[in-house]
Amino acid sequence: MTNILKKICEDKIKELEETKKRCSIKTLEKLISPKLEKREFKKKLISAQLNNKNFIIGEIKKQSPSAGEIIKNYIPEDLAITYERSGIGALSILTETKYFAGNIDHLSLVKKKSNLPILRKDFIIDEYQIIESKIYQADCILLILSILTDKQINKFINLANEFKLDCIIEVHDEEELKRAIKINYPVIGINNRNLKSLDININNSIKLNKNITKDYTIIAESGIKSQIDIKKFNESGIYNFLIGESLLKSRDKEKKIGELLL
Repeated sequence: MTNILKKICEDKIKELEETKKRCSIKTLEKLISPKLEKREFKKKLISAQLNNKNFIIGEIKKQSPSAGEIIKNYIPEDLAITYERSGIGALSILTETKYFAGNIDHLSLVKKKSNLPILRKDFIIDEYQIIESKIYQADCILLILSILTDKQINKFINLANEFKLDCIIEVHDEEELKRAIKINYPVIGINNRNLKSLDININNSIKLNKNITKDYTIIAESGIKSQIDIKKFNESGIYNFLIGESLLKSRDKEKKIGELLL
């Protein structure tokens, strides 16, 4: 199978080149307002793990390369309102346009309608995107280790700190986990989906978590569908979850969220 992650990043480079022609990084920096509200994301994740309390980051996306179109009538704000009403602790909004039909505008639209902290989920490969994330009112950004060097990750974390943005460092395997531990950022997301092949192994988070000390807060990502899955993760010390498709495909989202948070 084609390495979908590589293709997405190649297209992202081209997209950024065009975006920078329309708005330079110097112009972009001038748009940052000191009045932009910051909602705590990282602290909530750390607290959930310390208190053994399940915390769900609800994903908002229209489609994905693995699932195709998930929601026909896609209104991000309405999903956010439903999620918040149902006990979701934070939001993850896909802003990648070509493969996920997202839009960076969705960040600020949802911010107006919800009180929850927001993760910008995208393929961040340039500091330009971090400044964008701040302007469009994300509270946290996803940094995917497999598409970044350690030097880039450290630079992006420092820039995120400067703009008061939290980060999630995402890993997929043991080698990436070793890199993440050396980088020493306190929040690590373990993706159960192989972004190269799109295959899911729900035990990936459990297996990798055995190699992590309690100094780090862990998020299990992808493939989580039931309370049975949640309990399985709890037994291995994982209490934070990023859940997308099983929520988005559910006809009764409030009921589904309630079942997961039992």
